[in-house]
Amino acid sequence: MTDASEPPIDAATLRAAALTAKAWPYEEARKLLKRYPSGKPGGEAVLFETGYGPSGLPHIGTFNEVLRTTMVRHAFEALSDMPTRLIAFSDDMDGLRKVPDNVPNKGMLAEHLGKPLSRIPDPFGTHDSFAAHNNAMLRAFLDQFGFDYEFASSSDYYASGRFDDALKSVLRHYQAILDVMLPTLGAERRATYSPVLPVSPKSGVVLQVPVEVVDADAGIITFTDDGDRITQSVLGGQAKLQWKVDWAMRWVALGVDYEMAGKDLIDSVIQSGKIARVLGARPPEGFNYEMFLDERGEKISKSKGNGLSLEQWLRYGSDESLAFYIYREPKKAKSLHMGVIPRAVDEYWQFCAAYADQPVEQRLGNPVHHIHNGPPPADSLPVTFGLLLNLVGVMGAQATREQVWGYLGNYVADATPAAHPALDTLIDKALAYNRDFVAPTLVRRAPAGVERAALAALDAELAKLAPDTAAEDIQNIVYEIGKTGGFETLRDWFKALYETLLGSAQGPRMGSFIALYGIANSRALIAEALAR
Repeated sequence: MTDASEPPIDAATLRAAALTAKAWPYEEARKLLKRYPSGKPGGEAVLFETGYGPSGLPHIGTFNEVLRTTMVRHAFEALSDMPTRLIAFSDDMDGLRKVPDNVPNKGMLAEHLGKPLSRIPDPFGTHDSFAAHNNAMLRAFLDQFGFDYEFASSSDYYASGRFDDALKSVLRHYQAILDVMLPTLGAERRATYSPVLPVSPKSGVVLQVPVEVVDADAGIITFTDDGDRITQSVLGGQAKLQWKVDWAMRWVALGVDYEMAGKDLIDSVIQSGKIARVLGARPPEGFNYEMFLDERGEKISKSKGNGLSLEQWLRYGSDESLAFYIYREPKKAKSLHMGVIPRAVDEYWQFCAAYADQPVEQRLGNPVHHIHNGPPPADSLPVTFGLLLNLVGVMGAQATREQVWGYLGNYVADATPAAHPALDTLIDKALAYNRDFVAPTLVRRAPAGVERAALAALDAELAKLAPDTAAEDIQNIVYEIGKTGGFETLRDWFKALYETLLGSAQGPRMGSFIALYGIANSRALIAEALAR
């Protein structure tokens, strides 16, 4: 997202302003500057990591973490010349705990509960395993947005030996790790807890059983599996680590410097940080963000498939609007449902319009600076998405993009797709949003009481106007009729206009809508309302 119109801020000016900028990506980036004031030892790249549990399909929460981490990475690159890397790590050695609600062939998956996700058949029938399918989905939508990342698979790292040294270190510090974890567990969990989870040679299931370290330097443990005493290596994919231990081991083995996590993982971050120190390393920097909620206020879950999918948002809103929504207030819980899309689209464009006239300090706090890693695109939006939705709402569910462009000619100079490509893209999204969500809910009621006289007065005033009357002049007429029409408040007048003419409880500035829809067409709407 770097198609810029304004010239980029020169590096020296940007660095100076970023040192004190209050935008959260810069605040996070300064933690890393403090971590390595003289550069990372050996000139190694500062490593950012995001995690993905492929027990369910990727969703916006997954995308959110990669996007926010990328924003911090870009902010750090503005502050420092140190090289950086971003790893998107899939925990596909994890055992399948339950069958997700939003996948086919649930019966088949149920037969493989407890096995590593990378060793379970793909219920979609397109990949070698369930994990491979979901990992491919993750990479596809990260690639769609042009993220600069390296994909890593837990199964590959365990099997290839890349974690061998770290696994042996876990065995050497086995008791110290138990000393960290056991006080956090209940009595029943303590009785069976083990930092190491062997993979059963009989069933292939990731076992939750106590283990004994036989030879830490050789990576050998012993445990009981279905009544039999088994001695087995932890290397080569024959075991994985318990979640919090695994996270800490990964930080140590990879040299992770920054990783953020959801608020629900605060305890995990604390315990994994302690374990990382036991293993002789410094935990990464990061912060805990609040969770996305669905329309019922419930946490969005991969296995439930509730809330919005990435595909759903992009069907009805732009990718920039999604990035904008994700950027704002990361430590505040936010609802994620269809109703938030129109406002996110319009607010994104409002911040784009403000960017060019802002001083450097304000630009660094403008969300679009972080969305585009610099200036926003040159295009502008001459009509708000909300107004566009009102237009297609009165046009009906069968409206076409060609008809919409015809109406836009009343309001927008040079109303062509070539002149306004961003608007052209949003027309298709507005038509889809109206067809699927708005049109089925629109009910235009009959006007009552003072509303009828006020509508008649508005119609009479509109009859006097030229077709090209400016929106602001029409708005003044609407406003004056509301003041003298006998309404208790102007809000009641505008609410009446929305409910009788548009079929909605909320709506646009009526002057803008009438100019866009056309004075003659707007008078026809009034006539229809008065005839009800």
